[in-house]
Amino acid sequence: MEQVPQTKYAKTPDGIHVAYQVIGTGPVDLVLINGWMAHVEAQWEEWRFAHVLRRLAAFSRLIVFDKRGVGMSDPAPIADLPSIEQWAQDVIAVMDAASSERAVIFGTGSGGAMAVVFAATYPERTSALVLANAFSRFTRAPDYAEGAPPGPVDGYLRRQDELWGTGALYQVLLPSTAGDDHLREWLGRYERLSASPGTAAAMARMLFGVDVRPALPIIAVPTLVLHSRDLEPVRVGHGRYLAAHIPGARYVELPGIDAELFGPDSDPILDEVEEFVTGVRRGPDANRVLATVLFTDVVGSTETSALLGDKRWLELLNAHDTAVRRQLERFRGKEVKNTGDGILATFDGPARAIHCATSIRDAVRGLGLAVRAGLHTGEIELRHEDIAGIAVHIAQRVCALSESGEILVSETVPGLVAGSGIEFEDRGKHQLKGVPGRWGVLRVADS
Repeated sequence: MEQVPQTKYAKTPDGIHVAYQVIGTGPVDLVLINGWMAHVEAQWEEWRFAHVLRRLAAFSRLIVFDKRGVGMSDPAPIADLPSIEQWAQDVIAVMDAASSERAVIFGTGSGGAMAVVFAATYPERTSALVLANAFSRFTRAPDYAEGAPPGPVDGYLRRQDELWGTGALYQVLLPSTAGDDHLREWLGRYERLSASPGTAAAMARMLFGVDVRPALPIIAVPTLVLHSRDLEPVRVGHGRYLAAHIPGARYVELPGIDAELFGPDSDPILDEVEEFVTGVRRGPDANRVLATVLFTDVVGSTETSALLGDKRWLELLNAHDTAVRRQLERFRGKEVKNTGDGILATFDGPARAIHCATSIRDAVRGLGLAVRAGLHTGEIELRHEDIAGIAVHIAQRVCALSESGEILVSETVPGLVAGSGIEFEDRGKHQLKGVPGRWGVLRVADS
């Protein structure tokens, strides 16, 4: 499971406790200001979000925090929500607590308005400003045609009131992940941990009414503005306006349709941020890759070894290992390690991993052995000859749920093998030991 950094608390001059974390030891401090919704510990539960944080921490000393009224910071009454200026003061308190004199301020989504106000108000504490899929004003005005008209805004607010805490709203913000039930479940939990429905509604209305355009010409620090070209909720005109009205700003338009930084389009954005901050573009960490993880396990191994005796059992295990490796070679799988009475392997394609698991089951059946298998597709960390990460734990827990001769997969797999002819049978939602949330598990149907 992802190791969560220690959460600490900064205290503002008016007595508010602000939760924050510091990740990484890079030469440049970077304060990340996402949209208003936040929970510094729950964000590590979703591998996509954790990937973004690790990428940023790879080249900076990253500071993340929950704004007052949100997440693990002190709550705020709905009738007296914090202002953008008060949230900017929270950044000062967190920077002071983290011993950060100056930092790159990185604002995304609605956090961009807060980042703009901070950079304009505290230039002595801002080394540079980065804005991604941000806006200075969300709604349309006679002098701001880029804004959204009242109808869609009112419609979104009504939907938020009805759907808060379910994760369904993220179909608007992360359309490329539609159909990902696990992500939707986590997002629902993230919403609930961030704020109550009433607080969420009040904050959304407040942010839709924000207008920080007067602060734009005051910004006097190096600025990078990034915007996804095909983004629907925060259209590209918002980014173009920001770049045109911040003196000397550099503007980069990228392909993409997701509003949130932790969508599938995150790496091109992070590449630009890294190059702007450090002058070097290293790209994603080569030690973290997307892979399908396979665990297999011999059923009843203890009983069988006691029945056969050590010598015969060792001979049978050797025959098992030979048969397994033959199938791994056939389906281009990589053996990570032998677990004693099973294997841990990775594949660059989930369909081949499933076919390999089926072939292993059939091959060892001829030796008088029964195996069970579990698969999951997700991000893994490469550690020399070993692998790590929550994806490994999920695959292992899925394998533990399987019965003799069964091949089970996590809910991430079926959508990745659509059109392959592989069919699945639903085995319901399960709490996997040591893994946040409840996960859908499916059985590979017999062909």
